[in-house]
Amino acid sequence: MAHYIQGMQIPSRFNPATGIADFWNEIRRPQPYRWPILALSILPVAAMLYWGVTGTTVYGEPERPKITYISTLDAARSDAEILAENRANQEIKDLRAAEEARIAQAKRDMYKALGAAAGMDVEAIERKAEAERAAEEAAEAKRRLQSNGRASAPATGADAGAEQ
Repeated sequence: MAHYIQGMQIPSRFNPATGIADFWNEIRRPQPYRWPILALSILPVAAMLYWGVTGTTVYGEPERPKITYISTLDAARSDAEILAENRANQEIKDLRAAEEARIAQAKRDMYKALGAAAGMDVEAIERKAEAERAAEEAAEAKRRLQSNGRASAPATGADAGAEQ
């Protein structure tokens, strides 16, 4: 048992006690440069510790931003002006959508010609693509219907009586 405990002791080369004892013996010997050497030995560590402690920057709470709201629409617009502007914007939106559809159709025609030249069954590919587009449009319409259903509040009994 004693052999087992003796084997668990820290080996001498990893034991700091011998190093500390050796340092103490050297520092006690009267040498003319022992204190300057000790000061120069401590100086780099002290400088690094000082730099580490004082080099950290602690930032305070950032200044809250000042928000300026810019309104490009006249607050005194009439309902007729609002409706006219909405109709004009809708016409522009419809024109853009029509142009995008035309460009998409031109691309499809080019790819159909390329596929036909490569020997592919372009009609089957077109049917599959049309089915995918129809499914995407149906999903989009369903999503819009659901979002519009949630946005509009259900009519109460007093509102329903007033509408009749």
